[in-house]
Amino acid sequence: MTAYSDLSAHFARASALGNAIGILQWDNDVMMPKGAASSRAESMALLRVMHHGLITDPRIGDWLAEADGDDSLGEGPWERANLREIRRLWTVETALPADLVEASSKAISACEMRWRQARADADFAGLLPYLAEVLTIQREIGRAKGEKLGLSPYDALLNDYEPGGRAERIDALFDDLAAFLPGFTQEVLAVQAKRPQIADPQGPFAIEKQRALGLRMMAALGYDFERGRLDVSTHPFCGGADNDVRITTRYDEGDFAKALMGVLHETGHALYEQGRPQGFLNQPVGAARGMSLHESQSLLVEMQSCRSAEFLAFAAPLMRETFGGSGPAWEADALWRRYTRVEPGFIRVDADEVTYPAHVILRYRLEQALIADAMPLAELPSAWNEGMKSLLGVSVPDDRLGCLQDIHWPSGGWGYFPTYTLGAMTAAQIFDAACKAEPDILPAIGRGDFSALLGWLRANIHSQGSLLETDELLTQATGRPLDAGVFKAHLRRRYAGEA
Repeated sequence: MTAYSDLSAHFARASALGNAIGILQWDNDVMMPKGAASSRAESMALLRVMHHGLITDPRIGDWLAEADGDDSLGEGPWERANLREIRRLWTVETALPADLVEASSKAISACEMRWRQARADADFAGLLPYLAEVLTIQREIGRAKGEKLGLSPYDALLNDYEPGGRAERIDALFDDLAAFLPGFTQEVLAVQAKRPQIADPQGPFAIEKQRALGLRMMAALGYDFERGRLDVSTHPFCGGADNDVRITTRYDEGDFAKALMGVLHETGHALYEQGRPQGFLNQPVGAARGMSLHESQSLLVEMQSCRSAEFLAFAAPLMRETFGGSGPAWEADALWRRYTRVEPGFIRVDADEVTYPAHVILRYRLEQALIADAMPLAELPSAWNEGMKSLLGVSVPDDRLGCLQDIHWPSGGWGYFPTYTLGAMTAAQIFDAACKAEPDILPAIGRGDFSALLGWLRANIHSQGSLLETDELLTQATGRPLDAGVFKAHLRRRYAGEA
């Protein structure tokens, strides 16, 4: 076997183990009984240490050195890119000792389980010691990776979710948005206030009917039910394994839109996963290209596509049919106005497209301060509430609606949050490019036909895996690197009526 063959076989084994971890994590978040938490934490910790051991195998360095000199790979761009991605993973993972990986896994498992109860009870004090342990370990992980990569601890953590991403660039983008959004939000609210008021559809909306509508929309979008499923969890997510891409949502009998939009969002993630290159599915080069690209796919579906007037023209009759609705509140225009209503609120996952970036900017700034040990963790609730007042003008009544609402920090996802708004910007740019390349995309969505959009995404994003770096992929697909101006122009067209 050649060195490249050895690497390929080795990382195929790592991928198989990663798939097992993914399914166990899904079970943990969806249906595991509480009494199994301790045993599951031990199992997950062991599997993660084993996975870490595969990624840091001492032979990998020798194989990489030999494969770099293999002239037979000269004509194989996928193989060369796979070597690049293997080297990136190996370099990052070798910065961490196995005992730190094990400690992190156990702390996360305990914190996630405690978070579920703390969120329900609005009890930050009860979560604090568990979250403090996770944060302490994340700081240690950030320092270790940062020393290996020549990065700050925060950039080292960010790099796990956004390869090549740097806080300096994000700071500039987010500072620009933070200056733009408050004034623009007020402008949009003034535009909305001039329109006649509309009534919302009145519930209750039976959960089984909500689920049926969600499944119907997933099918229309092109989700492959032979390779996935829909379930319920405390926090909606997309997970599972290769060719077993599972999504979740959560239901509210008083508002079917929350679950539906959660389903549409997670389906966007799932379509990306289901469209990754099958020939390299078990190799690093076959992985999705970072979380800003991943979030772009979920937001492209939920925000760009499924909050469009065209989509609501298709969906309104199905909504009326599902819930037996009638009257003005169920007309397509009224539903569109509801789904594009701008209203500052407490919950990020329920936020409208205009105010959503403020939620992310707040979390980004707080996690930077916490990783840098520039703010005591005990002050998180007050700092959160002050930020919500400053950025969104809302007063948070309790920690359930405040700093306890997201699972990311309890689950060790430090450095993840900025990818949501990077993803929103990227989504606007990709959707704009797709519609210019395929002018029938929006008219087809109005007919319930997503095939043109999915086909373009399959060819230009999904099937590319990690063949290219993020900026290269976006430039190849859209003609330019990330341009925040496209996102702003989209917001102005949709919410302020500007051409």
